[in-house]
Amino acid sequence: MNFRQLDLNLLRVLAAIHRTGSVTEAGKLLSLSQSATSNALARLRQFFGDDLFVRSPTGLHRTRLCEQVAPAVVAHLLSLEAVVTGMEAFDPRDSRLTWRLSLSDLGEMLFLPRLTAALRQRAPGTRITNIAVAAPAVARALEEREIDCAVGILQPRHRGVHADPLFREQYVAITAPDWKPPSGRNGKSLDQAQLAGAALAVASPTATFHSSVEEMLVKLELADRIVLRARHFSALPELVTGSDLLAIVPAMYAASLQGVRTWQLPFAPHYEVRLVWHASTARDPAQQWLRQLLRELFERPGDSYGKTRDSGERPK
Repeated sequence: MNFRQLDLNLLRVLAAIHRTGSVTEAGKLLSLSQSATSNALARLRQFFGDDLFVRSPTGLHRTRLCEQVAPAVVAHLLSLEAVVTGMEAFDPRDSRLTWRLSLSDLGEMLFLPRLTAALRQRAPGTRITNIAVAAPAVARALEEREIDCAVGILQPRHRGVHADPLFREQYVAITAPDWKPPSGRNGKSLDQAQLAGAALAVASPTATFHSSVEEMLVKLELADRIVLRARHFSALPELVTGSDLLAIVPAMYAASLQGVRTWQLPFAPHYEVRLVWHASTARDPAQQWLRQLLRELFERPGDSYGKTRDSGERPK
């Protein structure tokens, strides 16, 4: 295997097939015909002496060698892209980029309206798509540039993934307006004993949020009080107003609701909502601009700490 004999353009094909899992889709991504992409794959197989991708009824499966080589190739290509594109100026007023974010359903409700309004004003030619990647796959999606950044309850521990805390948040309870605790004082907050006497509803979204609520209830030995699990936070307000259920939601979300009663939970732990991105985009002016805009819109001064700051100007 002589590296000097390898056409480096073939590595872009390897990265594209690794990302899409399809020769056809990889060709579309690279603006190549299917025959040209297939030919490139054949040359890669000859060079490495390995199939790299094996066909099966469910699609292409990566070989062990491919799993060893492709991630490194992807990382180096992204770093090269960041260096090259980092030399280009970015003017949001003339840009035609499509921003790709990962937000949960709750993130769509709380963040997307303000972000969209800001983009329509400052970068009207750009578009935005929410990919909604499951939390465990966010690091991979960032590395492979499936998404530009993610916002949520995320704790990235992967090499090359950076995070900025935007604000600290706490869970609260929501109920029907006439709901009363099964015992104790009827005030503005609930204690652990009162929560233990309630029928609980929780949301268990997958995109950019971990199962934080359920983890809290397990620690409080209240998991057996969960009688309903929904996939989306948006279902909870109507569920509680039409029943005796109590739902646990982030305080920021509760503040946006009408027709429900909000209860403080003094024992509920705080958590951080973070902006997460990949190091390969650190010098990309367009990506810097987007991250600075997200900070401007959603960062709460005094709530966050330990920041990884980008260089460059704030959005205008």
